[in-house]
Amino acid sequence: MAERVISRPVQPRPFAIHGWIGLALIAIFWAINWGLSGPRTYWAFFPLWLGFCLAMDAINLARHGTSLLTRSWRRYVGLFIVSAPAWWLFEVLNWRVFNWHYQGRELLTWWQYIFVSSLSFSVVIPAVFECAEFISHMNFVINMKPWLVIRPDRKTTLGFFATGWTMLALLLIWPRYCFPFLWISVYCILEPINVWLGNRSLANYTKSGDWRPVVSLFLGTLLTGFFWEMWNYFSYPKWIYTVPYVNGLHIFEMPLLGYGGYLPFSLEVFALYHLVVGFIKLKKGDSYVYVLPEEE
Repeated sequence: MAERVISRPVQPRPFAIHGWIGLALIAIFWAINWGLSGPRTYWAFFPLWLGFCLAMDAINLARHGTSLLTRSWRRYVGLFIVSAPAWWLFEVLNWRVFNWHYQGRELLTWWQYIFVSSLSFSVVIPAVFECAEFISHMNFVINMKPWLVIRPDRKTTLGFFATGWTMLALLLIWPRYCFPFLWISVYCILEPINVWLGNRSLANYTKSGDWRPVVSLFLGTLLTGFFWEMWNYFSYPKWIYTVPYVNGLHIFEMPLLGYGGYLPFSLEVFALYHLVVGFIKLKKGDSYVYVLPEEE
């Protein structure tokens, strides 16, 4: 059976100093991103989102007595290190589908673009996991009843694996029609690999119908996505979407239907992180990233 949550009272903790630093970074660099004229986002994006990550971590710590940073600052730094190359994977795939591009990119040299982009991409995974952990402690998530059972048996994992590669091939061959596969194919490929290697995977939970980690990731990434899109809107440089067929009814720059891509993207982030964790030989079944309250 998958691990179930034991809900227990936690000792409330004061809002930590790193949270106050995070709020200060948000206040300063939000104003810079939206208030100054000319190019500024390329250097102000990272401290703004570092502030968001620190503030969310302090909120989780104050509410639940535990957080990503306080469980291990080394692994917290590791989230940023893993995040940059993980997002570059999607940037490379986007060269084929061209669903987004960066307005103001021409202001930077190639090497400036690589460096600044990598720094900005480093906050993606920490922000997603902080928000997912925030959602995971809400009562409606904790009290969710078991639902659809998906077991990591040989037939299922091979099916996922083959489907993932098929979707990726279709994406590359017909990008105009198969662009949604960008946000699910990677997960379908990596989830079976994590199962086969004995890494932590969402199948550890769905095999008993426990969908709370999935819901936590879904809603946590939507929360993160709201701030991504909001802060991007009045920034410069900024990203612009060119999504075929659904490029209407925008909320900020993102088409309304485009927010649906955040849901499977959250699963890809989880799978990518735990694949790396498995390669560097951290403890098997490591639960540093909870996306659920304390597991026993």
